[in-house]
Amino acid sequence: MKNQNDPLPPPSALVTTFEQARYWLAGEAHRVIRASLRRMKDGTAAFPPQVGIGYEAFWLRDYAYCLEGSADSFSTGELTDACRLFVRNVRADGAGVDCVQFDGTAIYKPGYGAMGQEPVTDGPAFTVDVVWHTWRQTRDEALRQECFPALVRTMDYLPRNPTNGLVHIAAPGERCPYGFTDSIPKSGDQLFDSLLAVQAYRQLGELAGGQHYTTEAERIAGSVRTVLWDASIGLFRATTGNCNVPDIWGSAFAVYLDVATREQSLAIARYFRDHYGELTQAGQVRHVPGFMDWQGRQTATNGGSYQSGAFWGTPVGWFVYTLDLVDANLAEQALVDMVRFYQQHGTCEWINGEQLRFPGYLASAALPLAGIRALQQRRASQSGSAGRIAAGRVTLESPAFAFTLDVNDSLCAVAWENRLTGCTLDLGNGPEVAFDIG
Repeated sequence: MKNQNDPLPPPSALVTTFEQARYWLAGEAHRVIRASLRRMKDGTAAFPPQVGIGYEAFWLRDYAYCLEGSADSFSTGELTDACRLFVRNVRADGAGVDCVQFDGTAIYKPGYGAMGQEPVTDGPAFTVDVVWHTWRQTRDEALRQECFPALVRTMDYLPRNPTNGLVHIAAPGERCPYGFTDSIPKSGDQLFDSLLAVQAYRQLGELAGGQHYTTEAERIAGSVRTVLWDASIGLFRATTGNCNVPDIWGSAFAVYLDVATREQSLAIARYFRDHYGELTQAGQVRHVPGFMDWQGRQTATNGGSYQSGAFWGTPVGWFVYTLDLVDANLAEQALVDMVRFYQQHGTCEWINGEQLRFPGYLASAALPLAGIRALQQRRASQSGSAGRIAAGRVTLESPAFAFTLDVNDSLCAVAWENRLTGCTLDLGNGPEVAFDIG
């Protein structure tokens, strides 16, 4: 029997369809999340970014991404304990953490405190994200009220351009940007961190039931659409300062959040389709366009390492959600290719050629599920269809749920999926309905 804490998945037949890939990925996301469990000094359940030794702390953004994709993988106690951990470590000035070490020490800057002069920019937005997902999952009103003042304080801490509301880094090295690019010396108005702020203010609006926060979200969204859009390329740019290059992840995230206009979304989708071979490897996605570095220089090879040219699974849900607007088949193939790679090599943090970093990386497995669910919901709402039939299986579906039956020999229940939470129950092909007539 395979060790359940192994970063590599149990052997399985390679998937060939989008539905098989989605189903396998949901199961693997749950497996690696549970396999990553570590206990902090005070007994709190921590879920570091990978299975096994590597990132030796409880990272806020990676945990948030696990909640976005696979919230049902956590117990109510684990959810509320982790939520309180991150909220109580919001600093008096409002700074949100980068991570919390297993002994309880809060770290506000990447590299265990060594990178940047000031706290990382994404701590506030991901703190809100964690509280929002925890509240959605538990509906714990006391917890919501307990956490809310810290959320307002941390969002007020965000460094922003007073003219347009965009998240702003004054100079390279002042502070690290969005953590999946924290090694990149960005400056000026920030695309990705501003998109995270849009998401966070929308979530605050729901948590508070107030219009003020959603109005602020739309103010930032409007600035993203005008300040950072490059119509000549059909992508959003990462910054207005250093590293002012087209941003693949950020452009996909803007479409996923419905920040991009319809015309911008289609332009981004066409760029993804037309440059697919340069942007992906085994379905996984670069940060910036092919044969380009973060300074906009052309590179001799289409690759690199880590955040500078490698290919990641983390953004694939946003990427396929966007690509599906113009090429549904290619979007589905991207997911199939990624999952087939994962089945053989594990859910790596990043890859490039023969370089494979950290199999058993949680965000690579969990976060794509959020984009996949959004894609399925959009398809269902656009088709107006309540079901579909393929290979002897009938799927009854809505934007929120899908119920699959096998009708080859009799009426047997295959699976039930809650698309809002990512939970999928295997119903074991048992008899679904029995009638006693007469």
